[in-house]
Amino acid sequence: MAIAANPVHWNFQENVMGFHSRKTILSPILLAGLILSCSQAESPDSLVPPASTVQETSPLAPPPEDFPDTEMAEIPGGEFIMGADSESDRGPAHKVLVDGFQMDRYEVTNAQYKIFCDETERALPIFWGIEEFHCGPDFPDHPVVGVSWGDANAYAEWIGKRLPTEAEWEYAARGGVEGWSFSFGDELDPEKANYWKSDGTKPVGSYSPNGYGLYDMTGNVVEWTSDYYGGDYYKNSPRENPRGPEKGKFRVIRGGGWHSGPGCVSVTHRQALPGGWLDFNVGFRCVSDTTPGPDSVEADPDDIAITP
Repeated sequence: MAIAANPVHWNFQENVMGFHSRKTILSPILLAGLILSCSQAESPDSLVPPASTVQETSPLAPPPEDFPDTEMAEIPGGEFIMGADSESDRGPAHKVLVDGFQMDRYEVTNAQYKIFCDETERALPIFWGIEEFHCGPDFPDHPVVGVSWGDANAYAEWIGKRLPTEAEWEYAARGGVEGWSFSFGDELDPEKANYWKSDGTKPVGSYSPNGYGLYDMTGNVVEWTSDYYGGDYYKNSPRENPRGPEKGKFRVIRGGGWHSGPGCVSVTHRQALPGGWLDFNVGFRCVSDTTPGPDSVEADPDDIAITP
């Protein structure tokens, strides 16, 4: 989960910055101990630094011919009101026009990501085999967690897709309905989404889809987007197909997850993490273009992580 350094939480500057400055790689146990619940803080300007360095990988082999097809939903292009009337990073509410695209109906699963790792000789996620996080071969239909932005981006390129922009993600999450706070309505309902007080991820598709046929756009895992984070980006973002700031220290994550509090799962809530961060509440899904759209985004060195 994204962790905002604020008075509610202990001081990450004092307790974590030393690890980053010494380039120390955190063990899975220590890493899990550092992860706190998503608070209802409005701004994620100060977050946990990356916990790792660049992973050396082999050149990407193409997906095998028997790679399971991933169902995708057609998302029609259109205009919508992005963000909220807020003085936080969710505002101001503003009109955005996005081109049509396709989006994975489901979050990328453990089974799919395992094939990617096998074919490309990439390291398995840091939480692989830990039952508490439903990460590993015993949970093939659960969303993969413990992958960095660079890992997610590499998977997307390998499968011939890309990560969604933040604008595409919010547009798709709304399901064609203006004004809803969540992907299924205005009232948060534990019968409709996997969040807070949950015992872990659920198999993808366990809850009803939104208006575009997308599952788990509220809850289950928070999802990486392609954009860098900018706290004031909405004040000056372009109207058509915004792609986020050109540079940044953090990557935007969206949607809330199984370990996210109620204040962190709305369709407008913005969070961010260093691209190299590995988290048991963060996964991803992919998109592809139906018309010429954003080029794939190259990973910065800090966006790619290794396991100890």
